[in-house]
Amino acid sequence: QGEPIRVLVTGAAGQIAYSLLYSIAKGDVFGKEQPLVLVLLDITPMMTVLEGVVMELQDCALPLLREVIPTDKEEVAFKDLDIAILVGSMPRREGMERKDLLKANVKIFKSQGAALDKYAKKTVKVVVVGNPANTNCLIASKSAPSIPKENFSCLTRLDHNRAKSQIALKLGVTANDVKNVIIWGNHSSTQYPDVNHAKVNVKGKEVGVYEAIKDDSWLKGDFILTVQQRGAAVIKARKLSSAMSAAKAICDHVRDIWFGTPAGEFVSMGVISDGNSYGVPEDLLYSFPVVIKDKTWKFVEGLPINDFSREKMDLTAKELTEEKETAVEFLSSA
Repeated sequence: QGEPIRVLVTGAAGQIAYSLLYSIAKGDVFGKEQPLVLVLLDITPMMTVLEGVVMELQDCALPLLREVIPTDKEEVAFKDLDIAILVGSMPRREGMERKDLLKANVKIFKSQGAALDKYAKKTVKVVVVGNPANTNCLIASKSAPSIPKENFSCLTRLDHNRAKSQIALKLGVTANDVKNVIIWGNHSSTQYPDVNHAKVNVKGKEVGVYEAIKDDSWLKGDFILTVQQRGAAVIKARKLSSAMSAAKAICDHVRDIWFGTPAGEFVSMGVISDGNSYGVPEDLLYSFPVVIKDKTWKFVEGLPINDFSREKMDLTAKELTEEKETAVEFLSSA
């Protein structure tokens, strides 16, 4: 069964982690043969809660789980990591401006980036989930100069899965019948869910989504709004944010990094925009369609972009540029 890999989950006492840890520990992400050590980081006041999570993981009696290490210390958490899943962040409280949220998170992700730089393996893969995920990820990367920028990604797979599922529901097919939807840009309400290049399997035949749905106004209107605002809709209904679906998306994202994407399919993830051919400014953490092989992602190139898409892609890039500028300002004083 080989050497165990070291996997860190931050915000480990929170509700996304509660849905996520069991899936990782039972082999859904790194495979049924891969033993692992789970490192769980949270803030000091959450340590008692975290002890309960550790007890539960032990009580699952999982054969792949070699060790669970709960900690509130970065030097313990980030040591020799193979993969870091950064779920914990400062949540937006009522009446809080996005600027205040950015300031609080710059501090967290600057510190965690520096800890990655100092303690983790240089090959570590870092996935940022905590919001604002794109900008948090950029800050972590900038604070870890010795780790390749390409090793950092942020989660837009939840939005990708939401888009797939809306198309599947509309057509009465399974989510597996829908492929190559794209989320462009920020994991925020400016993101652009794009189905111009998506395919759907209808009665054994693969057709374009626009051709299958035959309702352009829905695809350019309600579909986009539903995906953009789904997180808020879940909070409104559940009085809590999406945890089960977020955990599933994290598993999908990390498994694809580890094992690669299926032939003929691409997925959406927030990655460094350097060298993209879609006119997105450099040095942004922006969601693109990617394919992954040998734990390395590449942009999907050459997709034609129509005017409708262009406008939406530019809008979300503008938001990310503004977020970045604000964050970088805070970074120098953090």
